[in-house]
Amino acid sequence: MALEIDAKNMVKSNAPVSGDGATSTNNKCKAKGNNVSETSPNVTTGGNHNNSTGQDLTNSTFDVHSSKKKGKKSGIKCPIEANLNNGHVEDAEIQHAINDDNKADSNANIVSSNKSKEKSSDDTVGADVEPDAEEIDLDALHDIGITVNISSPGTDVLSVQLSSMELVQEIHQLLMDREETCHRTCFSLQLDNMTLDNFAELKTIEHLQQGSTIKVVEEPYTMREARIHVRHVRDLLKNLDPADAYNGIDCTSLTYLNTITQGDLLDKKKTRPDSVDCTPPDYVTPGVRDPPLLPLHPNIKNAKGPQALKVLTTSAWNPPPGPRKLHGDLMYLYVVTMEDKRFHISACSKGFFINQSTDEVFNPKPDNPSHLSHSLIDLLSQISPSFRRAFQTIQKRRTMRHAFERVATPYQVYQWSSPQLEHTVDAIRAEDAFSSKLGYEEHIPGQTRDWNEELQTTRELPRKTLPERLLRERAIFKVHGDFVTAATRGAMAVIDGNVLAINPGEDPKMQMFIWNNIFFSLGFDVRDHYKELGGDYAAFVAPRYDLHGVRVYNAVDVDGLYTLGTVVIDYRGFRVTAQSIIPGILEREQEQSVVYGSIDFGKTVLSHPKYLELLRQAGKHLKILPHSVLNERDEPVELCSSVECKGIIGNDGRHYILDLLRTFPPDVNFLKLEDVKLKDELIAMGFPIEHRHKLCCLRQELLEAFIEDRYVSFIRNAAVHLQQLNAKKQAKDDQTPEQALSAIAESKEETEETPMTDDGAMLVEKPEANDSESCVSPGNETSTNETKTAEAMVNAIREAQSNVATANEVQAAEVVKRACAAVGSLKEKEFDFRFNPDVFSQGIRHVDHPDSPHSLTKQKRLVQDAAEFLVTKQIPAFIKEHLAHTSPPMDGQSITESLHSHGINVRYLGKVINMLVQMPRMDYLYRIAVVELIVRATKHIYYTYMQSTQPLHLSAAISHFLNCLLTNGPINPSVSSDEIHKTNNGRGEKRGGGKHKHKVAKGGKVTTAALQNEASSGQGGNSALNNTFDWTTVTPRSLWQQIRKEAKSYWDWELDCDSIDSAVAKYGMLRISLLRAFCLKVGIQVLLREYNFESKHKPTFGDDDIVNVFPVVKHISPRATDAYNFYSTGQAKIQQGLFKEGYELISEALNLLNNVFGAMHTENGSCLRMLARLSYLLGDAQDALAIQQRAVIMSERVNGIDHPSTILEYTHLSLYSFANGHIGMSLKLLYRARYLLVLICGEDHPEVALIDSNISLILHALGEYELSLRFIEHALKLNLKYFGSKAMHVAVSYHLMARTQSCMGDFRSALNNEKETYSIYKSQLGEHHDKTRDSAECLRLLTQQAVLLQRKMNDIYSNGKLTSDLPPIHITPPSMGSVLDMLNTINGILFVQISQKDIAKVRTEIEKHLKSTSDDNEITDALNSIVVGKNNVKIETNIEPTQSIKDAALRNGIEGEATTTVSS
Repeated sequence: MALEIDAKNMVKSNAPVSGDGATSTNNKCKAKGNNVSETSPNVTTGGNHNNSTGQDLTNSTFDVHSSKKKGKKSGIKCPIEANLNNGHVEDAEIQHAINDDNKADSNANIVSSNKSKEKSSDDTVGADVEPDAEEIDLDALHDIGITVNISSPGTDVLSVQLSSMELVQEIHQLLMDREETCHRTCFSLQLDNMTLDNFAELKTIEHLQQGSTIKVVEEPYTMREARIHVRHVRDLLKNLDPADAYNGIDCTSLTYLNTITQGDLLDKKKTRPDSVDCTPPDYVTPGVRDPPLLPLHPNIKNAKGPQALKVLTTSAWNPPPGPRKLHGDLMYLYVVTMEDKRFHISACSKGFFINQSTDEVFNPKPDNPSHLSHSLIDLLSQISPSFRRAFQTIQKRRTMRHAFERVATPYQVYQWSSPQLEHTVDAIRAEDAFSSKLGYEEHIPGQTRDWNEELQTTRELPRKTLPERLLRERAIFKVHGDFVTAATRGAMAVIDGNVLAINPGEDPKMQMFIWNNIFFSLGFDVRDHYKELGGDYAAFVAPRYDLHGVRVYNAVDVDGLYTLGTVVIDYRGFRVTAQSIIPGILEREQEQSVVYGSIDFGKTVLSHPKYLELLRQAGKHLKILPHSVLNERDEPVELCSSVECKGIIGNDGRHYILDLLRTFPPDVNFLKLEDVKLKDELIAMGFPIEHRHKLCCLRQELLEAFIEDRYVSFIRNAAVHLQQLNAKKQAKDDQTPEQALSAIAESKEETEETPMTDDGAMLVEKPEANDSESCVSPGNETSTNETKTAEAMVNAIREAQSNVATANEVQAAEVVKRACAAVGSLKEKEFDFRFNPDVFSQGIRHVDHPDSPHSLTKQKRLVQDAAEFLVTKQIPAFIKEHLAHTSPPMDGQSITESLHSHGINVRYLGKVINMLVQMPRMDYLYRIAVVELIVRATKHIYYTYMQSTQPLHLSAAISHFLNCLLTNGPINPSVSSDEIHKTNNGRGEKRGGGKHKHKVAKGGKVTTAALQNEASSGQGGNSALNNTFDWTTVTPRSLWQQIRKEAKSYWDWELDCDSIDSAVAKYGMLRISLLRAFCLKVGIQVLLREYNFESKHKPTFGDDDIVNVFPVVKHISPRATDAYNFYSTGQAKIQQGLFKEGYELISEALNLLNNVFGAMHTENGSCLRMLARLSYLLGDAQDALAIQQRAVIMSERVNGIDHPSTILEYTHLSLYSFANGHIGMSLKLLYRARYLLVLICGEDHPEVALIDSNISLILHALGEYELSLRFIEHALKLNLKYFGSKAMHVAVSYHLMARTQSCMGDFRSALNNEKETYSIYKSQLGEHHDKTRDSAECLRLLTQQAVLLQRKMNDIYSNGKLTSDLPPIHITPPSMGSVLDMLNTINGILFVQISQKDIAKVRTEIEKHLKSTSDDNEITDALNSIVVGKNNVKIETNIEPTQSIKDAALRNGIEGEATTTVSS
């Protein structure tokens, strides 16, 4: 079974490209119970980076053989010709074999085919699919497998299993990837002496049947084919070298799983406990102060593989002169072998041969012997024995690597530390750097790519059926990925001074650039455009807000409304915005182009009927209120967006919108406004804070949560009134007045008791179902609890309405009117919450109708309420969610994502920290938040610092800055300030040099103390920075003073330390974690070595420690809607305990994701993790291991080797390894996870407690009691700190300690610890619970053993020897089964024995509990997870149930701890 990913960048000159995926979803596949050939030879992995394989590869092949569903081949030929090829050189990516799972394919469906026929589209597709979505019959997407033989010259006949829907060119890919045929690139395929068309599907070829033989025929070379062949050879030889991953090119990235497990886990034999070396390295044992940096990149030494040649380069005799061209010479190569022999090689149409040229003399005649070979590899193997040996070794190692290690990632992942890389001669690398100026290769047809046309054409593809949608999303994703890569290259070229400006005469800050059909501008306030809004500060953040706007409008996806391709790149301290170019925009002035919106912040305003229509549709989803403003002639003009949003009709007739930075309403907590009076509660917290720019907006997630909250209040209000009316009606009919009154009172109480939801998730029945929610924030998964509450309310209303409606419609309308008034709805008689983004914008004159429901006062009040809701509801909800420590953030990035998912902007971080500091149980979160704030403040300063640094001094300046930030030792900059002044005067105005000195871009204060006064006086002091700024004067003291100042001015938070030492002492942060966070935030790559931060004699960082600077890229991520719907439905099934159905749906989601994104993507990773978890719960540990192994590699490749989700994937993998009997491996994986976690956030973290409990258990199983005890003691300390002394976690930790101590013979300590366990169980679960009884039994045995031991000791003390006949003390080591049960328990997987009667009991308990408590968020999920309807079900608790739920569940005889899990 193979997983084909599109071959990027491989379109042959004018071959008809069938668009990125006219082959939509051909998922050849194998399902778990199907008789699919186990020995599928189509297992081809690998793709050489830089796919210059000369085959006619389109981007159309995105087949995924991963479940037994098939995609119809849609007959669309995409209008985009060669545009879907890759803008950057990349993998001829793989026909990807996941052959490691012959036994278990991760996406294998447990579905039987008739089952999926029964599935209707309601069942499989989530609520977000358009109502007219077609029935998705996945079985209709089927195709037939066919086995063919392939005969190549000089190798055995190969038997390959293919899908009838594959293109012929996929066989090309497959052959170029197999070990025995990979050295051929220039060949055709023939069947019965007829050459096959590369773009034909196999099923369309006549005479092709089961068992046919296809011949590989070598074709004559052309110049292009010869160059492609040489490039392919270079790629094969460089395949194992990690240099590209460290340099951040070609979307390569690192993975170390196979280094840590020393090969594929699935090939390993089970280990016997006595044969395992389990000593942890020093940096993994509890109590490590500063984790070392070197283990982050293990096995650097052997990564490269053997060297096959000293030099392979194009010869200086190129190009062939006229006479030799006529003899067929195409190009000349120069080779130096490992034996030190030098050869000049000619390429001609027949192949490659050795000629008689030397370095001084040109003699192109064939040498004797000339070794003429069709393949360069064959030629080199003949002339150099060491080449032959090395090439075989490289090939073996290449084919042994996991397929996922070799596919390119969708976006580049940069490493923040790198070893010293050897720089070798590489002609092809050199050629790429200089000759392909635009990053498109010569073998792509046509000129530079028209990015705008490609981006817009893909959006116009049809999307009515599933195959059409997959094709469209695949094309959008593909073009977007290429655009991001090209934009990043362009932005770096612009800052490096490699692109000529289109307005070269202007001040360097005002310069704009066009490169490769992309428009680049710098993040400075050009022509005082943002003068009123905060100058350069506003200009710096505007691109980011604009990107948010583009993201949400793209997600809403209104037909006929177009946005620009937008990427924001931060590089070397500059912010660059890259945008696609609207056709015709450069030919006319902006004033003539704009037909909608305003170009001068509202002085002149235009409107356009077509734009109003399109934006009104989008505004419904984005909750934007259509409003009118007055133009310069005092005429009202209607708008459906902010005033800044501009509409331009391009020469292509498309309606474009741009400048979307004010898509959402302003955040009044950060604006000083005269007509706004905040609540006292907010004023007490220091609001409103005057921010440095006036562009602060609320996030979309916040507006959704706010509307959700209001909707629940609205429903509750309406329900109360309706039930009262209903009660009255019944009272008239058949009740006494007293009964009627009591009924009303009861109904009122009930609705008041209904817990109100804190943070909003999609409710079931919204007046305008917000489908953009699902599009935009997939992170906010619906919490079942709120949906249930909402459903109950909606049902109550419906029932009441139907009763009332018959009686009195007027009354019903009155009820709704009252409810609307109570929640502040904009409309009198329906629930309507939309926001006017311009409501507080200065200089805009609104048309106000004070009496209308949409009065300006009401609109302002609404925006104010939303901002208050953020502080009073969302921040507490964020903290409350993390109190359970279910998925605790580990670093700044994860805390930022968590804040954003609650709709909280990072500018509130200071307020969040102030709340966290009062909660000792949140100590770790407080520390992570403080580190994030320090890193962000430092980033602002660093950007200013970098803008005034000469390219000549970059490494000196950066190392100096890191010394000031992270050390208190000596800092002597290696460049004197005289030298700087010299260069400044010489070339003060060059790009990247002294030029951007006039204003401070974002960091705020100017760096030297002397300049601070002038800088803080207002605009950042133009003259202050003019060519005089001297980075050598920065000291640790001055830098930390600036960081304090920045923390106060930006976040309104007092940073209480003035040096790194005091910060480390006060907040307990690790310097290495701070270094990592800062490097990732600003794009620095440091040398991989151990840094001594305490060094008193020489600076910690030197020039050579700064290896590289890389760009930090922000862009939108296209989504796969159908896959998302399957995934959500699958999750809902799992919540209901229907694991098999959940497995099927999530497999299908993975399938669709593979079709849209290819094999590598973060979302594929979440699907794999979920499938592995489900396989494990369904009892198939081997399948779980196979899938989870892929999830780990995927996370390392796509997220980074030390990303928080990589750490979680490692812990999951270790559990499945243990369950499969790989005990030593599971320990190694846990050690790796623990090391990474301590590196990024230190030892004081709830997740460390979980990892330590796991390590301790496994060590205990292996009889390493001393070590085991150290880990469990540390885990107990953390559990006590974060969960409190009465928590189940703590009881389990005490019990594990007692087990370990009893095995060591320390019965007294064991007895004390088990007593603690007993008392917790007794107080939490009651005396008669099984847990409490087990603990009592354990105590009895321990007491018995302790008494025995004491007797023996007394005997020995009194008589010097044993006299009485005491029985021996039994210490039984635990069985692996019992250890696995315990591991499952602490990782949140329970074996539960429940009868139907118990289930009913638990349900009633929990329903009672629901009535009586307001702590509602965690409850229903816990109920759904804990109680599932069959006996002996294995269950995963996805959340920490509240204590009373645990009591309810556990009192009713459920075994096992409802402990937290590290799952999705």
